[in-house]
Amino acid sequence: MNKFLFALFFSSVTAFAQQTNVVDFLKIEASIGGDIVEKKIEGRLLATFEVLKDTDSIYMDAVNIQINDIQTKNFKISSDVKKLWFIGNFEKAKTYVADFYYEMFPKQTLYFFEDQIWTQGQGKYTSHWLPSIDDVNDKIEFDLLIFAPLNNVVIANGKLIDLQNIHEVNAWHFDMKEPMSSYLVAFAIGDFNKKELVSNSGIPLELYYKPSDSLKVEPTYRYSKQIFDFLETEIGVPYPWQNYKQVPVRDFLYAGMENTTATFFSEAFVVDSIGFNDRNYVNVNAHELAHQWFGDMVTETANEDHWLQEGFATYYALLAEKDIFGEDYYYWQLYQTAEQLKAMSDEGKGESLLNPKASSLTFYQKGAWALHILRERIGDEAFKTAIKNYLEKYKFKNVSTEDFLNEVKAVSETDISDFEKNWLQQSAFQSEEAYQSLLKSLFIKKYFEVSSLRATPIENKKNQLNTALTFPNDFIGQEAVYQLAGEAIPETLSLYKKAFESNNLYVRQAVALSLQTIPNELKSEYESLLKDDSYVTMETALYQLWMQFPEMRTVYLNQTKGIEGFQNKNIRQLWLALALVTEGYETSEKENYLKELKNYTSTDYSFEIREKAFEYINELQLWDFEMLKNLVEACVHPTWRFSKPSKEMLNDLLQNEKYYEQIKVLGRQVSEKAANYLNSIIKE
Repeated sequence: MNKFLFALFFSSVTAFAQQTNVVDFLKIEASIGGDIVEKKIEGRLLATFEVLKDTDSIYMDAVNIQINDIQTKNFKISSDVKKLWFIGNFEKAKTYVADFYYEMFPKQTLYFFEDQIWTQGQGKYTSHWLPSIDDVNDKIEFDLLIFAPLNNVVIANGKLIDLQNIHEVNAWHFDMKEPMSSYLVAFAIGDFNKKELVSNSGIPLELYYKPSDSLKVEPTYRYSKQIFDFLETEIGVPYPWQNYKQVPVRDFLYAGMENTTATFFSEAFVVDSIGFNDRNYVNVNAHELAHQWFGDMVTETANEDHWLQEGFATYYALLAEKDIFGEDYYYWQLYQTAEQLKAMSDEGKGESLLNPKASSLTFYQKGAWALHILRERIGDEAFKTAIKNYLEKYKFKNVSTEDFLNEVKAVSETDISDFEKNWLQQSAFQSEEAYQSLLKSLFIKKYFEVSSLRATPIENKKNQLNTALTFPNDFIGQEAVYQLAGEAIPETLSLYKKAFESNNLYVRQAVALSLQTIPNELKSEYESLLKDDSYVTMETALYQLWMQFPEMRTVYLNQTKGIEGFQNKNIRQLWLALALVTEGYETSEKENYLKELKNYTSTDYSFEIREKAFEYINELQLWDFEMLKNLVEACVHPTWRFSKPSKEMLNDLLQNEKYYEQIKVLGRQVSEKAANYLNSIIKE
């Protein structure tokens, strides 16, 4: 496929902060087509704006835009590196229309792949592909009409109100009723099917998936309707938009992104029922949905208010998980993040929630803790009333921390001045208050009782650990198992057997992860881990058994043959690596196994698959010319979590004279971007 024709946008824009008293953009209509080979978009923009104050210039943000043909006659239109300028004698209270053709080569925010195109605004970067306003304080109403090939589906903000065939492409017309910030404008194009649900309040829910993943739809989207219905009830304010869509995209830069009405998330969360037990989409699902209220409907005014988005979304996601998995799970998650925050604080790296440059741990987890504590301080009724009033008062507007606190103070007689000081302004984490809050959970009390035994000699705590493993809670049982690590087997054999017999998936997983040497007395029990409904357990058990019982390697490989694992094919790729180095195992098939493993490094696959394949290729030193080309391409992948380790791996190979000579001549064999990177690091 050589071209994607993909977008006709209609939007209403409020001006950039410095222009708010000068101009109000009312509507933007943009017709956009994209070339996937040149990674270029070109289109036509019609911008309607009302002038609030006499002025001679108005601008929009547009990075490296090239204006090709100007239709507007009553004022001039020009551009520089970052902005689009309208120059003329603009009179107060008059409405004007800018009309011109343009093209852009987005270096970020719009990502082209062979089978998908998707956007990721991330704060203020939509202007790389659509002239807009790089400021969260600018609330915009968008209507989109997007063109895509006949065999593709488009997911975008708003309600699909029309779908027509035009010159061998489809035109997808989306309507937005309410305003939002520019960074939340989004679309994705690809081969998708969808499952449709309806919330209790009547909101259409569209769950997208690749046709090849049809059997994974239920576990991937498990609890989606329950989460939606719970959040609407818990928040107390109806979902503010017309509909809600979710779509997994390949090579996504983050876990998920809360584009208004259209959450995009990493396809790493597309799982089957076994994968769900280890890596599910529930938390991200709830987090991004909560953002539809906290972030999309009410949006931070400045960076120091960022916790109003991330802290709130994190907190409400925890509440949704509590509704699904129970109170013990809720308190366990709070405990885990409290440990992280305390460690950071104890190292002198604590951060105020109002620090505009704070880390994600602070904005997300400390923000959630602050809301948990605030709710305990003022009570459920006052807390929920404050949230409801806050959202209704500032609906489709921008907010500050002071705005939120004022709503809290208006409904509660509790003095929260020390809360503001300790939880919002103070950099240190309030670990003692957090600890006392956690002790309200009977489960946490029991967990602390078991965890306090860590330094106790094994002979003095057998009874307590045996009790913990008799009817184990997931987390308490795991703690008991981890305390067995490093202890002599004769002393712990009965306890390990107890752990196996518990048939608790996570307790057994703890054995797989912590038991480094498998005694013969536990061999049969350990072998049973290969059948557990956990790809984490299965992967660990396969490797440990293969390593420690060489005479049984063929048995273990036969037992796990054909299992894929997670989206990154973790079980399959481990199996291939082990099959290749197992002497005498399916010798006639080894060439095919090698070809399959090498093929997983190509750009045909998502970065999660490629990253794991590169690890095995490097470990087994299976590098050839094609693999090296694929590695160089990986170094310029847009996802830094993949490109960074790829660069490190390439750098290590360059230290080897054998590979250095091969890599040096790759510049003619790879993409221009990869060749430029290669030229920048090769030393003649």
